[in-house]
Amino acid sequence: MALLETVLGAHLSPREKLYALSLLSVAVIVATLLLAFAATFFAKAEPIFRKEGLGVYTWSVWLPSEDNPEAERYGLAAAIWGTVYVAIIAVAVSLPLSTALALLVTEYIPSSKLREVVSALSDAMAALPTIVYGLWGVTVLAPLLRDYVMEPLYECCRFIPLFSYEPTTGQSILTAGILMGIMSVPYVASMIREAYLLIPRSLREAIYSLGATRAEATRLLLGYIKPVVIAAALLGFGRAAGETVAVSLVVGNTFTISISPFAPGYTIAALIANQYGNAYLYTYMESALFAGGLVLLLLGVVVNVIGITMMQRWLRNIHGK
Repeated sequence: MALLETVLGAHLSPREKLYALSLLSVAVIVATLLLAFAATFFAKAEPIFRKEGLGVYTWSVWLPSEDNPEAERYGLAAAIWGTVYVAIIAVAVSLPLSTALALLVTEYIPSSKLREVVSALSDAMAALPTIVYGLWGVTVLAPLLRDYVMEPLYECCRFIPLFSYEPTTGQSILTAGILMGIMSVPYVASMIREAYLLIPRSLREAIYSLGATRAEATRLLLGYIKPVVIAAALLGFGRAAGETVAVSLVVGNTFTISISPFAPGYTIAALIANQYGNAYLYTYMESALFAGGLVLLLLGVVVNVIGITMMQRWLRNIHGK
């Protein structure tokens, strides 16, 4: 009882304590579910850990065998590489676009009705099914990037390692990263927009009173919300790393580790989606896929905890707590 009073606060009334206890119970359930996820994934991945050790994360190989389980070899290095590469490109694309969209809505559109329309369209983009983005990416974006970006750069700059892979279909790490960047724009922009609107009015007035232009004021105010911008980028990174359907349609789905973003690749999420349906045919494939899921789980938890912590600290600072 004393521990509950310490957590919930002794000053609360019995009804308030009951309400707080119910909320605490929900938090405990959520934390327990997360631990259960991690335990399940680890238990499912244990066979491949016993067989391959940490090699499952350092090798780039995918050799299933129905007849001889000992001949099976699984390594997730290419999928891990592709996951990180796609997410980095997605952040590089989405962060400037999201910042521009947030500033446009909050600072530069004079009409309140027009601001509402743009915000509604942005929210509608966030609500679209990912398969819609994937189909658009494979039919429009991939050929467009191949014909007007990849092939010209390959023809003129193939001696540079970054452009050294000859594009064929357009399905590549670059296409997947740009598509995920576009998909992340509404998500990241909404966080930056909300933070920008929370900037104290007194700070805005102080900046303009010093004779700053709108562009100068915008630059200073963006600096003020820099922790939120970084946090939004981290959360966007986590979202891009975990995307499945859209990425699997445009990434190429091949076990390739290349510095060139023009090369096709694989992500962990796409690998799980593509291979899990027939994993039951093999002794160790399902276990290898759960080992990949562990990486996504760890990456998602770490990135989201860091991002949310940064946002909470910024909110406490602006509210003086």
